Amino acid sequence: MEPNTVSSHFMVAAYLLYLFVSILLTVWVAKTLQRNGAHFLHDAFLGKERLAESVNHLLVVGFYLMNIGYVALSLKEHQTIWTVQEVIELVCGKVGKVMVVLGAMHFFNLYVFNRIRRSGQVRQQPPPVLPREYTRVSPPSPVAERA
Repeated sequence: MEPNTVSSHFMVAAYLLYLFVSILLTVWVAKTLQRNGAHFLHDAFLGKERLAESVNHLLVVGFYLMNIGYVALSLKEHQTIWTVQEVIELVCGKVGKVMVVLGAMHFFNLYVFNRIRRSGQVRQQPPPVLPREYTRVSPPSPVAERA
């Protein structure tokens, strides 16, 4: 076999392995987040189940789009691969970047939903100090029409 053919086979193997591992990892993380995030979202949205389920589904769709899009955009490699070691190093480096992006997206989502949850909890709490007095508001007096 010619050297270019060998390198070409290694590149194809690296690309396929990268796609397989990245997409498998994305699906696993998305399913885990969807299953475990449902409880958090129910709490964040104060028991509004339909809203929590809808947001959970939308988050999963966005998660798939963002992550698989990133995987696809970072697929191309400019260095030539000649050995199995280089295939493993390339795939590990690319999958590592995918994992960092997944982690960053996860922590950003946690931050946003924690803010939503806190604001909902604050709205549900009683005022910090009970009133001591009440002011009666008298009904407005009728205004005489001018002729």
